[in-house]
Amino acid sequence: MIPQQNRLEVLANNIANANTAGFKRESVFERYMINAQENLNSIKGDAEQEDPPSYTYTDFSSGNVERTGNPLDVAIDAPNGYFILQDEEGRQFYSRAGHFVLGNDGHIRTADGLALMGESGPILLDRTFAAVDQPGDNRAINVRIEDDGEVFANEMPLGRIQLAIVENPQTLVRESGTHFSESEETNVNMVPHNETRVRQGYSENSNVDIIKEMVEMIELQRLFETGQKVIQTNDGTLDRAIDIGRFM
Repeated sequence: MIPQQNRLEVLANNIANANTAGFKRESVFERYMINAQENLNSIKGDAEQEDPPSYTYTDFSSGNVERTGNPLDVAIDAPNGYFILQDEEGRQFYSRAGHFVLGNDGHIRTADGLALMGESGPILLDRTFAAVDQPGDNRAINVRIEDDGEVFANEMPLGRIQLAIVENPQTLVRESGTHFSESEETNVNMVPHNETRVRQGYSENSNVDIIKEMVEMIELQRLFETGQKVIQTNDGTLDRAIDIGRFM
């Protein structure tokens, strides 16, 4: 029942993030199936495992790309590319979520404050542009992002978005629903500027198939209930065996 409960929790989280841009669904794998089969065949081994009997992994397949019209929304036009993001402490993260906003300091950032990295560092709009919300300032910012990742503000070049290719994405560590960090086994390469392909005004959706998740959740709920009934039946059988033993 424990693996089924873990899978139910993972599915519930997938469904909750079905509309989160760039979210990558999770799934659960039974990591001790071989051990369980050996125990079933009476092969010497441990019937109980110290670690949880399931392993959570991430499905890094691409989601559907949707047009939003937002000039700071950017979709990667490649299945294995990632945006590079950086926090205030200099730690870097990788993400397919391309919904960005203009920070108060003039940097292009994610909604949770991570800076979008370019080839020469965080992409920064001119500080005079960053102050457009000041009283009496009616200047508008026209942000244009070319297909090769070159960013312009009012036709002023600001730099080029730097993309990364993660050769073994299963080694990434999930930090949030859409952001991942490197592990010791992660192998990351920078995408050359002549191979960078992005689409301005588009955003990659979650790769969660809500119908598939709901069907699987119903199946898991039934399996969980079946496990409960098996335990209850075994418990009742054990009680009767104990009662019979008392009279013998």
